Amino acid sequence: MSIADLNQLRTFVVLYELRSVTAAADRLHVTQPTVSYTLRRLRERFGDALFRREGNDMVPTARATALFGPLHEALAQIDATVGDPDAFEPAGFSGELSLGLTSIGEQTFLPPIMASLARQSSTPHLQVARLDADQVEDGLIRGTVDLAMTVSMIGSPRLWRTHVRAVEYVALSSGDHPLPPTEADMFAGRRFIRVTARGGHVFPLQVLTEHGLMGQVALTVEEYATVPAVLAETDLVVLIPRHVAEVFCGWFPGLRITDLPWPAQSTPVSLYTRRDASLSPAQRWFRALVLDAVSAGEYRTGPRR
Repeated sequence: MSIADLNQLRTFVVLYELRSVTAAADRLHVTQPTVSYTLRRLRERFGDALFRREGNDMVPTARATALFGPLHEALAQIDATVGDPDAFEPAGFSGELSLGLTSIGEQTFLPPIMASLARQSSTPHLQVARLDADQVEDGLIRGTVDLAMTVSMIGSPRLWRTHVRAVEYVALSSGDHPLPPTEADMFAGRRFIRVTARGGHVFPLQVLTEHGLMGQVALTVEEYATVPAVLAETDLVVLIPRHVAEVFCGWFPGLRITDLPWPAQSTPVSLYTRRDASLSPAQRWFRALVLDAVSAGEYRTGPRR
């Protein structure tokens, strides 16, 4: 395959990831007309439009989507073969990395991740992206995020996955309004905070529905950030993963954890990236760092300063 062919395929991969001729030209350090010309050649080559314009986005056709995975992996393997495998050095690395997290993930996983980066004297610009559960695969495949963590189970053959930690749910409330010992009617007369399931945490909604407690929901919010402060000032209750509840209790010592009277295991938190052949040395290093940091349980559970 000629260098010109490789450049055409690289343009296709970048255009698929960025969905913009302008952004693709910027990344490839060429002009916009060059990208447009290359796209015309690619359309002739594959006998397909490949991308159609919708507003400001270049939306891939079914043919483009089928081509992207194999071509991206092939180009990554070529880059890895001709590149220097020892060229990447974590210390002093200051490139950009993107991490897909839920709001819970930001609060519980970011502190140990940032501490691990500091210990390795690495100073990347880490961009945290808030992904809905159904956006994780697309974000990783397109390269808008390098790594994602979620409780959603994504069985895509295009992704690499490993479990990070089990998820056990508990009830969290103010110590001024304690829940009775674990029993079936422990929530009689109590009202709940419900957090929407954008991040994949569907267990609380299932429990509230199955046990006829939806009518006792007093507050519905999009994020977990304000939940501990609201609990500290009210008699409300929230159903939440134990590891998150422990962090919140460190921030607000007056909060109390109570076990649920029903089976409370949910799907585990999993870490996702593209498959190994499609990862850069920096992405492989970052994946190993994150996995080590969050698996070690280095969560900040002490009082806030």
